[in-house]
This record gives sequence, C-alpha cells and structure tokens, in this order.
Amino acid sequence: MRKICLVAAMAVAGLFLATAGAQEITMAGSTTVLPISQKTAEVFMDKNPGISITVRGGGSGVGVASIIDSTVDIGQSSRPVKDKEIKTALEKGVNIKANVVALDGIAVIVHPSNKVSALTKQQVKDIYTGKISNWSQLGGSNAKIVVTSRDSSSGTFEAFNSMALDKSRVRPDALMQASNQAVATTVAQTPGAIGYIGMGYLSGSVKGVSFEGVKPSKATVLSQEYKLARPLFMYTNGEPKGAVKKYLDFVTGVEGQKLVESLGFVGLK
Repeated sequence: MRKICLVAAMAVAGLFLATAGAQEITMAGSTTVLPISQKTAEVFMDKNPGISITVRGGGSGVGVASIIDSTVDIGQSSRPVKDKEIKTALEKGVNIKANVVALDGIAVIVHPSNKVSALTKQQVKDIYTGKISNWSQLGGSNAKIVVTSRDSSSGTFEAFNSMALDKSRVRPDALMQASNQAVATTVAQTPGAIGYIGMGYLSGSVKGVSFEGVKPSKATVLSQEYKLARPLFMYTNGEPKGAVKKYLDFVTGVEGQKLVESLGFVGLK
C-alpha cells in the first residue's frame, strides 16, 4: 500500500512539474495580423513543443486594450498606438512596446465583374462620403455603389480613414463589417460593392483596383509608392522576454518572414 501511495504521489508531482514547466503565450487583436499570428504560431509550436500559443481576433482596438489591461501577452494591431492609449497604459503601469512584424498595403477591392480598374484618392473619398453613388459616374455600369467598410474599432478602418478619406465621416448607409474576410466575402457576393482589405486577404473572388495609379505589391509597399501602405504590429508590455521574445524573434527572423510573405503580406526586408 505504501508503495502504491508513493508511486501515485510521484505521478502527481511529475504532472505538476510538467504543467509548471509548460509556457503559454496569449494573443488577441487585429484580424489583419491574425493570419500571420496563426500561421507563425503553428510552425513555432511545432518547433517548440514546450510553448503553447493561443490566438484570437477582435480588432486592433481589442489588441491594444488587452495589452493595457494585461489580459494577453501580445496585442495584434494594424495601426499605431494612440497617445490616449499610451497615457492610459502608463497610468496602469504598462509600457507599450511596438514590435513591427510585417508591412501591408490596404487594397481597394470591387466585384470581379466591375469594369472599373483604377480609382483616384478623390474618387474613393467621394464614394465613401456619398458624393458618388453610381458606378456610371466613374465609367462603369449603371449600378448603385454598395459601400462596404470596416467597423470603427478596426485598425484597418482607422488607417484607411486617415490615408484615403482624410478622416472624413463614412456615409451612414455603409455596410460595416467586423473583419477583413467579411469585407472580402461581401464584395465577392455583391456586384456593385466596393471595400478595402489587407493584402493578405486578396484572392480571385475579388478584384483589386489601382489607387492613384498604383497597385499594392511587395515592391510598391517597400518603396512607399503605394499610398495605403502601413506597418503591422505585435505590441507587448515592455521589451519582450522569455517565450514571448523567442516567438517574436522567430516571426521577424528569416523563416517567420517567409511565412509572412507566403500569406500575401510584405516582409520587413
């Protein structure tokens, strides 16, 4: 009986030590960064079985707020942190550290059947503010323009609103979507629709149009010729350490950046 109890105690102790030795990384935020997080986490965990990574979306606002509230280890964001967010973080003893993991171009998309292949910044702004409401005004078919946008908590919305719309108010009848994929799906299924998505979400089901005469690509994003280019972030509380540092080093390293580019985004080099 004593032997059995001793063996059982050793087994429990071994389980406790194994659990205590396991490391977990939690991430949340931007749906633009989400594919990068998911893919790199999958490969990283295969190489590091002692580290578990949990990834969820929610939008850039959620990613930044989660870091400020210390509920995640990494906050995914497709926009820079705001001054008011930095202030709130500091009040809570959190030092937000921006870790750039990739570059992106926000692609303006339409249905594949749409004749329009190029738009100027002014035309995009006029569409999203309601001054232009029919594709015939842009050389297209006589069809109503169905405006699709991201919701206001999205980093992609904030970046697009700033760079393409000069922070103008989006028309009230715009279809506000919670993710890049939702925008892409809506445009793919709606002949008169227009939307915008991260480059990693481009596919044959939608048509990317040129913006100010330039299409988003690795070359035009790196050269900053494409005017809707932006960095993608994984925020941490202070300098990353331990398992989090190991993971971020992997993402920004050679193998991680190859994964970034395989997903349609732009590597840092």
